[in-house]
Amino acid sequence: MSTNTTDPTIAERFLAAFKDRDWQALRDLLADEITWSMPGTGTISGTVQGADLAVERARQIADRGVHTELLHVLLGAHGAALSLRNTATAPDGRELDEHLATVLTIRSGRITAIDSYLSDIDGMSTFFTTA
Repeated sequence: MSTNTTDPTIAERFLAAFKDRDWQALRDLLADEITWSMPGTGTISGTVQGADLAVERARQIADRGVHTELLHVLLGAHGAALSLRNTATAPDGRELDEHLATVLTIRSGRITAIDSYLSDIDGMSTFFTTA
């Protein structure tokens, strides 16, 4: 039975880069071929492939004023899951308040996949619209 676990600093650095809007630091953590899946029908939904598109998605989220609260970091043999709460209020009054798990698959010290699981997919889709 393997006792290998993921280095927690990668997950912590990922979240710090997002919160600090340090897009180069975020890019440096990502494998070139990364995929990031997000459920729903909002402007940030779907799957993007490639580090530049993943950074652009992070920028889109941050540009909407999303405040991310870290609840827990959970470590596994192949990555980490971040238990988060996202909140924001749009200028037109729409509100975002959701819990999510951001699952990072990590190989050779780089994030190769991000999968987002949301408590309120419809709420996220409504908040992230072009309107």
